[in-house]
Amino acid sequence: MSSVSGGPAPAADVRQRRREQHGWYFYDWANSTFYTSVITVFGALYMSTVAAEDARADVARNGPTPCVGPDGTSDYLHDCDIGLFGLTFPAGSLWGYLLAAATVVQVLVLPVTGAIADRSQYKKRILGFFAFLGSAASALLFFVADGRWELGVVLYMVGNIGYGASLVTYYSFLPDIASPDERDDVSSKGWAFGYLGGGVALALQLAFYLGHESFGVSESMAVRICFVSSGVWWALFTLIPLRRLRERQPPHGTEHGVSVVRAGFTELRNTVRHARAFPLTLAFLGAYLVYTDGISTVVAVSAQYGKEELRFDNEVLIATILVIQFVAYVGGVTHGLVARRVGAKKTILGSLVVWMCVLGGAYFIEVGAQLQFYAVAAGIGLVLGGTNALSRSLYSQMIPAGKEAQYYSLYEVGERGTSWLGPLLFAAVGQATGSFRYAIIALLVFFVVGFVLVALIPVRRAIAAAGNPEPSVL
Repeated sequence: MSSVSGGPAPAADVRQRRREQHGWYFYDWANSTFYTSVITVFGALYMSTVAAEDARADVARNGPTPCVGPDGTSDYLHDCDIGLFGLTFPAGSLWGYLLAAATVVQVLVLPVTGAIADRSQYKKRILGFFAFLGSAASALLFFVADGRWELGVVLYMVGNIGYGASLVTYYSFLPDIASPDERDDVSSKGWAFGYLGGGVALALQLAFYLGHESFGVSESMAVRICFVSSGVWWALFTLIPLRRLRERQPPHGTEHGVSVVRAGFTELRNTVRHARAFPLTLAFLGAYLVYTDGISTVVAVSAQYGKEELRFDNEVLIATILVIQFVAYVGGVTHGLVARRVGAKKTILGSLVVWMCVLGGAYFIEVGAQLQFYAVAAGIGLVLGGTNALSRSLYSQMIPAGKEAQYYSLYEVGERGTSWLGPLLFAAVGQATGSFRYAIIALLVFFVVGFVLVALIPVRRAIAAAGNPEPSVL
């Protein structure tokens, strides 16, 4: 069955459509543990430490250097050098370089994945392949110990590819399972459900990690077990969307094997060439890239701001992460309800105003004032999931039918390709002023500029230009 615009349409039967939507939500629930647990918490905590321990062992074998252990006079994470591909750098820098390299790899892989997904009628298989690839890589991080940090580098790369490529395919299902009037609500619920899933998984893992001695395991082993649990969680809950989603995308070609990849490159080249015919869609994508850079930066530097500027210990920072995760569930659902009444564009604009207020509140937090810090964290949670969820659904309305995965690959690649601007501004202002308070308030520029750009975009005209039916409320 085809939609007005010529692409696949959601099921006419309401019960079937709801069944698919509920199954779709579960992939947000499934994959969130990778970003929340594997990347944000335990990866940052563990990888550089393993590399530093390997460097210290190498020092013990080959003679003294400035590398000194935690009880010495030097910081062993920063004074222990490691080498990779002929480059030498401090062990403490490994995590940052690894995340940057993973971003570059995704920029190369995701557009082609999206083109292949759009050209194939087996999107579920592509989703499953990359989801299981990423979950397997996460679980195999269990074996990153005894100085095997190079194995961790490979597995993190593979995990990021699986995560990013599965998201591109997953997002492309949204027009297949929800009508134009349903998409804001469905996208918001999916994003909210994802934060809830990530929060539940992280809470269980942190309870195990913080009480590892009572379970008779070392701190290192506790982290490695958390990696396994994240991989298993991701894989098991992926089975639900794979069972409930249906294939509706008609194939663009009949290629098989290597020819599918070659045809994917051709499809991508044609999409990039023809994208200029949809300037309003690209304008919204540009606006999104501005304010999402601000959002990701706030999340990324919040722990640093809390630790170095506000002098909180790790327990407060971990509790803050959980506050954001669980409040984001409420915020995501609330955004969907508000968008149903006033439309996605107005709700996004209101959400960006709240982000500005949150940054203002963060600037005025007093040193050591935990309740103030938690209040700002709750404010972040209220708008974190909803802003991104409504951006995802509104963007789906502006994509030409049959090109969903490719345009979402541009969405994901663009987000990753510009995600360095916010951290750069934060670091530069912090260095220039000697205060992270000025650095955090400087991030307002992303939300102000994003607000102005979104306000100027005629989204109804953009939807019509893409050949899609307009939702009744926008």
